[in-house]
Parts: sequence; structure tokens; C-alpha cells
Amino acid sequence: MLSILIPTYNYNVYPLVCELSAQCQTANIPFEVLVIDDHSTDIVPENTKINAVPNCSFIVLENNCGRSAVRNLLAKKAQYNWLLFLDSDVMPTQTNFISSYIGQIDNEVKLVNGGILYPDEKPEKEKILRWIYGRSREALSVKSRQQNPYLSCLSLNFLVHKSILNQVKFNESIPNLRHEDTLFSFNLKEKKIPVLHIHNPVFHFGLDTFDKAIKKENESLYALKYLIEKNLIAADYIRMGQMYSTLKKYQLTPLVQLFHRFAKPFLMKNLASQNPSMLFFDMYRISYLCTLRN
Repeated sequence: MLSILIPTYNYNVYPLVCELSAQCQTANIPFEVLVIDDHSTDIVPENTKINAVPNCSFIVLENNCGRSAVRNLLAKKAQYNWLLFLDSDVMPTQTNFISSYIGQIDNEVKLVNGGILYPDEKPEKEKILRWIYGRSREALSVKSRQQNPYLSCLSLNFLVHKSILNQVKFNESIPNLRHEDTLFSFNLKEKKIPVLHIHNPVFHFGLDTFDKAIKKENESLYALKYLIEKNLIAADYIRMGQMYSTLKKYQLTPLVQLFHRFAKPFLMKNLASQNPSMLFFDMYRISYLCTLRN
């Protein structure tokens, strides 16, 4: 009935697998949990215990294949028609997580997104930026997500019928930087695949430190520019792309580049503080995007 698919990289996914296996056994359903390690640079010994968990398996790839390819590989290896994709650094917020998704399995071929939450407890200072961004921009209500159903499809927690992955795969030809889920959601929209948002969230625990968060954001902006300039997504599909296109249209990017050059130290100081401003974060992001070469 259900294949649970988890890509992992340098993370201990064993506790998550144990929780999922226990919930599936309680629900009394045929299931499997497949975990593929995308050639981690830091070995996590506890992950090898996954193979001893009922109906669970752990595979380590000999070479790093990237976020898109590893998800496609997981889908290819899955034996059941309903696939539950989860990131390795999440944990269900409730004990009926699996049964809630089981209740969505019917004859309709669709994608179901459960959403994401962040713990209320404030993390250490070096992880504050990622925590505040996640709580304000990612941890959205069902009502908010359903207003923009495709773009709100974060790839870390969704149920999908296998036949959909035969129509829309994760694109393996784009740079392995970020936004593979943005392109995936855009392709779902093009194909008019039904998307349903429900309240069945996971906690996201894998918060990046400030330096790592900024590095990932820079990579993400490069990936966004690539998708737009290669016409893989519409420029106005996400707000940052729409802003960038407007600035280009009115030939304002040189002015924004100058702003980035002089304002970056001030913006970075705020973003590294205990109370980073999301407005300043957006100013950093759009100005950095304008500095990128083709």
C-alpha cells in the first residue's frame, strides 16, 4: 500500500525510520521504508541499524547523484503505488501521522501535502535566521497553502501516486543547488495534477547555522536565476523571480548591485543577530540575485 521514501545526507535518520515503522505497524498496512544515503561525507553509524527495522532498508550510493536524482531513484525502487516522500531531518508532530495520510488514499490520482512546523523553542543564536525564516515563510496554514497550492508544495513531506512521478519527475539536468522542488511544482501545475493540502505536518529539526544558511541561500538564488533564464519556470512564478524580472525590465539591476555592495555589511550584521529582519533578508536576496552573472 505505502512506500515511504527518504533521501539522506550526513544525517541520522534512524529515529525517524523507527517512528514511521511503528506507526505503519499500528495502522496495520503493507508498507516499506526506503532510505538512500546520497554518498554522505560524514558516516552516521546508527543508520546501518535501519536494515534491522521491519520492512525497512538502507542503501548507500557509491557516488553522489544529487537531490533530484536520488528522489527519482527512490520512486523507481518503490514497490507500492502510493509514495510518501520525507526529508531525513523531519519528525511527525503526531502519532496519527501515517493514518492521516492513509485516509487520503483513494481512487483519485493526486498529490497530498501535509505541511511543516518549527518548534516553538527558540534555537541558539547561530540558527535563529533559519528558524525565523521557516516559521514565517514555510510553516503556513492549510488555508494559506491552498491559496497557492503548487508553489506551497515543499518536497520534505508529501504523498503522491506513483503514476504522477511517471509524468513529472524531478529534473536531473539542473544544477544540484536548490529549487528542484520549485521546478517540480511548476511542472505539476503545467500538467494540471490535482494537489491537496492537509494539516498533517512534520517538525523540521535540521536547522542550518548562519553561515550555512547564507551559503545555501546564495546557491538557491543562482539556481533560481538558472531556471528563469533557461525558461524552465515562469519568471513570475515566485515573488523573488517576479521582483528580479521587474528590475531587469526597467534596467535597475546596476543600481541594485551598487546597493548590495554598500549595504551588505549592514544587512549581514542584522541577519546574524538574535532578531533578524525578514525585510532585510529579502533586500539581501534580491540585491545578491542582481549581482549574479548569466
